Amino acid sequence: MTVLFTAGLIAYLAGAVAGIAGVRAPRRARIGAFSFALVGALLEIVAAIGALAQGGVTAWTLPSGVPLFSWAIRVNALSAYFNLTLGILAAAVSIYSFGYVRAMEGRRNIGVLGCFYNILLLSLTLVFVAGNAFFFLVAWEVMALAAWALVSFEHEKARTRRAGMLFLIMSHAGSGLLLVGFLILARASGSLDFATFHHAASALPAWQQGAVFLLFFLGFGVKAGVVPLHVWLPEAHPVSPSNISALMSGIVIKTGIYGMALVFFDFFDAPPAWAGILVLGAGVLSALLGVLYALMEHDLKRLLAYHSIENIGIILIGFGAAMVFRALGHPAMAGVALIAGLYHTLNHAIFKSLLFLGAGSVHYSTGTRNMEEMGGLIRPMPVTALCFLIGAVAISGLPPLNGFVSEWLTYQALLAGFGSTQTLTRVIFPIAGALLALTAALAAACFVKAFGISFLALPRSENAAQAHEAPLSMRLGMGFLAAGCVALGLGATWFLPVFDPITEQLIGVRASSALTAANGFAISAGAPHAGTVSTVGIAAMLVLLSALPALFWLVWGRAGRRATGPTWDCGLPGLTADNEYTATGFSKPFRMIFSALYRPRREIQAEYEVSPYYPTAIRFESEIEPSFEKRMYDPLRGWLYRMAGRMRSVQAGSIHAYLAYIFVALLALLLFGVRG
Repeated sequence: MTVLFTAGLIAYLAGAVAGIAGVRAPRRARIGAFSFALVGALLEIVAAIGALAQGGVTAWTLPSGVPLFSWAIRVNALSAYFNLTLGILAAAVSIYSFGYVRAMEGRRNIGVLGCFYNILLLSLTLVFVAGNAFFFLVAWEVMALAAWALVSFEHEKARTRRAGMLFLIMSHAGSGLLLVGFLILARASGSLDFATFHHAASALPAWQQGAVFLLFFLGFGVKAGVVPLHVWLPEAHPVSPSNISALMSGIVIKTGIYGMALVFFDFFDAPPAWAGILVLGAGVLSALLGVLYALMEHDLKRLLAYHSIENIGIILIGFGAAMVFRALGHPAMAGVALIAGLYHTLNHAIFKSLLFLGAGSVHYSTGTRNMEEMGGLIRPMPVTALCFLIGAVAISGLPPLNGFVSEWLTYQALLAGFGSTQTLTRVIFPIAGALLALTAALAAACFVKAFGISFLALPRSENAAQAHEAPLSMRLGMGFLAAGCVALGLGATWFLPVFDPITEQLIGVRASSALTAANGFAISAGAPHAGTVSTVGIAAMLVLLSALPALFWLVWGRAGRRATGPTWDCGLPGLTADNEYTATGFSKPFRMIFSALYRPRREIQAEYEVSPYYPTAIRFESEIEPSFEKRMYDPLRGWLYRMAGRMRSVQAGSIHAYLAYIFVALLALLLFGVRG
């Protein structure tokens, strides 16, 4: 396992070198960088599977020559699971990138893209296996810088530069919070090693426990995109190359989830109940607001970015419920909720990366991300349409695909919480369950819009009418992830034992056996009289129901008389794109229902020659208010500018003033030292 893990890291390094070496040879850079990335991903998949099968902890350390600071590696069940997720996505995205990046040859610096792509994969791997705070923060910062370089790849565009800078500022703000949290734990434990942090947080005074929890929750919440720290995410994802967007949404934001799992369940014995309620509440808020804002988007990649916020919220609902159960002394139920959150982490990584790759294929063929300019793409792009449909069904939580399994487990954990807790806390579980159900319904509506407007009906633009299928490597990458959605849905009961070493490591229980029934053909809720569901049975029923129309046609329809006529068009001479539903029209009912949140603004301008009652053209514009940006971040930015303006007077350019500052600082240090 150690040899395979090290070989994977070396492959990523070789890919970065190959990218730089091929700066002046785009084809060589493309093939070299992504080939090494694919090899590294496959090696890391095998190493992660071996670590999960072996169990236990594998650790080794390289001294840095500086006391307290060392390059410590710690591979356990949790880190191996996240590395498995990373490897699966890296393999699929690397295959996809062979064809996707080819169109950039001669226009973009593919060598730089391949170099930073491999550096991102390398740093992500090290984030998941870092064994101390020093190494973790170094890998975390390298990851942030590599991601910033990839987000800013098309830097000649002002919007791209602005999105990259916002991502960098938010990332470093989160890193600052993490640094303070790690320093508090290091002071309490006397070391920077994560092994010494185990249970260290629970030994702190109550107010320090709360401070450490909030520092880590906010610091990791920035990277995960938790509302209201999400503002960078819908800006950065759309402007990135689509293969990078898939990694950003699939695994980069999951580093925040990994950090939360590490701190909340490993560093803390059992965090206080209020901490779990806060995480649960933040999850519900993120899930609901994420899907509501996604419904208003017509930019396909921006819509998917908001759905990342929604699914991070669903993961946090599972984590928050597990924390509450653990605080109230229900470890078995905590295990079920934790499995639900971790399972959804992998499921979201796969189906969201699939959707971003599908959106990239659409953009590759049509040159647009605007759904209003698409339509009819299912005919020229059948494979892309099928893969996107599988991802849409999975993210909507519909059976029998993987998104349904993890969301169903989350529902069951919330239902069990209401029946098993005796305090006022029990009320939050049915409320969270109801809002999660609303979120799932809105997500399904959103992807009816995304798939229907983009792939069905007639083309709305010349580019859509001339679209063509994506290259073979892009279809293979999407097909790999689509197969993962099916396999993790139908084979959920066979996959659940993977979580046993993780839940045993974090909360001391093995819960997978309670979640299987009917000899592995059904999923149970983990309680004696709880419900069960079989994704295999649902799939079999769907196949049988789908076969019935074919059977009826074979028996009665073949001999029937058939006639061909024009499509019914309400008496018009022929259907055109002007007769179709638009993305704006589809989402208008939701905009009206949730107008208190959206605060929509619309503008209608009519052009006419003789009378306003007979317009020759009508122009309609509608937009919603960016509430968090306007009411939270804009005032904060204004306050920072004002404070910076006031502090500028301190930098007066006077040597005498600077000497006075130094004298006052030295005097304060002397007084502090005397008191100490």
